[in-house]
Amino acid sequence: MPSNHLLLEEPIRMASILEPSKDSVLPTMTKIVGTLGPKSRSVEVISACLRAGMSVARFDFSWGSPDYHQETLDNLKAAVKNTNKLCAVMLDTVGPEILVVNRNEKSISLKEDELVVLTPNQEIEASSELLPISYDGLSKVVKKGDTLFLGQYLFTGSETTSVWLEVSEVKGDDVLCLVKNSATLVGTMYTLHAAEIRIDLPTLTDKDKEIIATWGVKNKIDFLSLSHARQAEDVRQARQFLSKLGNLSQTQIFAKIESVEGLTHFDEILQEADGIILARGNLGLDLPPEKVFLFQKTALHRCNMAGKPAVLTRVVDSMTSNLRPTRAEATDVANAVLDGSDAILLGAETLRGFYPVETISTVRRICAEAEKVFNQDFYFKKAVKHTGEPMSHLESIASSAVRAAIKVKASVIICFTSTGRAARLIAKYRPTMPVISVVIPRLQTNQLKWSLSGAFEARQSLISRGLFPVLADPQHLADSNNATNESVLKAALDHGKLAGIIKAHDRVVVCQKVGDASVVKIIELED
Repeated sequence: MPSNHLLLEEPIRMASILEPSKDSVLPTMTKIVGTLGPKSRSVEVISACLRAGMSVARFDFSWGSPDYHQETLDNLKAAVKNTNKLCAVMLDTVGPEILVVNRNEKSISLKEDELVVLTPNQEIEASSELLPISYDGLSKVVKKGDTLFLGQYLFTGSETTSVWLEVSEVKGDDVLCLVKNSATLVGTMYTLHAAEIRIDLPTLTDKDKEIIATWGVKNKIDFLSLSHARQAEDVRQARQFLSKLGNLSQTQIFAKIESVEGLTHFDEILQEADGIILARGNLGLDLPPEKVFLFQKTALHRCNMAGKPAVLTRVVDSMTSNLRPTRAEATDVANAVLDGSDAILLGAETLRGFYPVETISTVRRICAEAEKVFNQDFYFKKAVKHTGEPMSHLESIASSAVRAAIKVKASVIICFTSTGRAARLIAKYRPTMPVISVVIPRLQTNQLKWSLSGAFEARQSLISRGLFPVLADPQHLADSNNATNESVLKAALDHGKLAGIIKAHDRVVVCQKVGDASVVKIIELED
């Protein structure tokens, strides 16, 4: 018997699985976040990444200077213009991360059963006997027998660039460790992870605040990825900080769950954050392997029921150096979609991997296949039951729009929104057809000047499953009359026809405001 989460027709012709997939006009419903770096920062490569399906560009500030990232972002803007494809920007903070700095860039070989000293003295040159770290409090929080992980980007446990250390002795500020596996460390910087040990550093560090207040404000970032979020208070403090920066008051905060502490306070963090990133790399070190899948499914379910985007990381690590994912990785991507992920985040695979474009394309194709067998009916009933009665007005409209679209076999749902909230609620119910989120600009003032909202809201839709934003013409402001609404609807329909997702005689479900009322209507297109 098939799983309730799968929609499979009986009897299944196994040969049909081998039939070539049809190319879709739109990208997959599941979004792809790509981390831009050395192998993916030219205009040409970024353009190819956008065409392959990337909708959010992540900038990881645990390495690289602001000037370096600014040059990459400028290239992204040029690529967006070249491809005419919208792309959101995510700034990823460093947070309470411990780094080993290797200034001379020589490779460091660590041998199994040998000893290595971790020291806060950063004046010392890194070697196989001595590794300088960026945190002077490690000796105060670890004890003999504790486990530490050290490596560059990846902690798969199978590669030769990650090493497991066991604390052997604490001497003053230094920590003496036994090397558990042989490895060669290459590069200028490695991350040190202390399993299930709280590092007494702020979640939003002074360095993070400086980067957000300068680079972030200058570039009006759409998302802030709050690394190592451990409690709800971390999110509240980050939001308070953003609220003081003017342009970033609308920036959405995605809490990155990377430790057992974050997992323990997951529900409170979810309530405060705009979305969640399940960082399976670090978290996979804290959790026993047999518990990782359970955390993933439970966390994704809770995000889905809360109607908040969930992003999953670390799915195709092997594509950092290979053109094809392993069978397990391909299955992992599909299961992420079936479990309810809104987006897949690619880190090292696009940052320093040899095949960034091919990786995005491969993940997109796997997502597309998984979406075909996603059991929307089962999911919809579960979401409605969880929401309970009485529903809020907006929730009722959103679920009704999805139900109607499925019953009449609509080709698309068109949602008029000014804040993006209505469109995200529709996405919560996982319609099988794309949702064109028509963002209506609002005229705003800070008592010094007037400005139009809308661009933020449109780009922030690019991380939610099934949402495809369109920014309405500024002359069609929110709260305009019915004639204006009809004009915007015609423009949205024309956009859908041009994109190839709406054809003659198709049915379209429209969700919009008419006066003070929210209305769901079904229209059938003529020739």
